[in-house]
Amino acid sequence: MERNLERLADNLRRVEERVAAACQRAGRERDKVLLLAVTKKRPLEELVELHRLGLRSFGENRPQEVRDRVPALALPIDWHFIGAIQSKNAKYLVGNVAWIHSVEDMKVAEAVEKAWNREPKLPPVKTLLQFNIAGEEQKHGAGTTEAVDFLKKAIALERLDVCGLMTMAPYSDNAEDSRPVFRALRKLRDDLVAETGHPLPHLSMGMTGDFEVAIEEGATIVRVGTALFE
Repeated sequence: MERNLERLADNLRRVEERVAAACQRAGRERDKVLLLAVTKKRPLEELVELHRLGLRSFGENRPQEVRDRVPALALPIDWHFIGAIQSKNAKYLVGNVAWIHSVEDMKVAEAVEKAWNREPKLPPVKTLLQFNIAGEEQKHGAGTTEAVDFLKKAIALERLDVCGLMTMAPYSDNAEDSRPVFRALRKLRDDLVAETGHPLPHLSMGMTGDFEVAIEEGATIVRVGTALFE
């Protein structure tokens, strides 16, 4: 474990350099891109070390692990939920996460709304609508043809602060293969804002293999796990 902790600092430095370089290529300010550490299944000691190194935004993908790990860590962390949500498990996110990236349909949206209504003193949860831009059968996310209707219904829910979109690109060894997907999500966001007038400042897209391309295409949140922990 000691060796793992020593490695984290080097990994974080390299990732930060890649993020900064991608921002420079795109003519963007570094502080406009949030590096979200995907911490699923990682030992708590590693999360504590990343926090010590300055990271403050962590992402988990299982509701039950959020329920257990967030209180156990007890550090000032901006927790994001990035995994699939079953209606019965939305309750585990309440009071534990500030962001949900994975609202893929109105069933999920209404489950989150119902869960947050149990704690009326909490602020609305920052919510990203997930779209399956590539149309992969094995991936979660709404289709683009229903996007306007989905957004209008989601923003009508009082406990959801719908502030952006999320997608996952198909796996590829070539990061450039992800570019059309990320570009399409950005265009979808722009079209939705034009259609509804509702601001959607955030785009959550890009992982270890393609986050630099995502930044070049407008990502405001990149979800990086392997490059930090490998």
